[in-house]
Amino acid sequence: MTGIRTIVLTIAVSCLLTACDRGLVWSEYQPVKNMAWHQDSAIVFSFPVRDIQTGYDLLVHIRHTERYPFQNMWLFTETQGPIVHSDTIEFYLADERGRWLGNGRNGLYDMPVLYEENIHFPDTGTYTLSIRHGMRSEWLNGVSDVGIDLMRHGEE
Repeated sequence: MTGIRTIVLTIAVSCLLTACDRGLVWSEYQPVKNMAWHQDSAIVFSFPVRDIQTGYDLLVHIRHTERYPFQNMWLFTETQGPIVHSDTIEFYLADERGRWLGNGRNGLYDMPVLYEENIHFPDTGTYTLSIRHGMRSEWLNGVSDVGIDLMRHGEE
């Protein structure tokens, strides 16, 4: 009986994990050295686009600790491919009472931010996304990782 339970549990967990990432095309996180992000340090991601008919959602993830000193964050982004696109985005990591938003565990919080929704890339190939913080402080303490997810639009 224990063997059957193990098999059923393994299948259930596998199905759950697959269902959560069914729209995920590509994902990567990069660590921030010493959990202190310098304003001149760009974090660069290169990701493949193989289907130009599909619409994609691009999410930026910020992982931080309680040492992060601000409620919000500004980011400067630049996407390179057949065309170059620069942007500035602001989002909140904490609410008005100082409670951290996003997912938290063991003092580390992960805040996903929808950066681009239903974008269509003009050509297949490798695209590059460069991210720098746009805060007034030269160093941002408490930022442990920056990541991106490329997902098929409308699939979670």
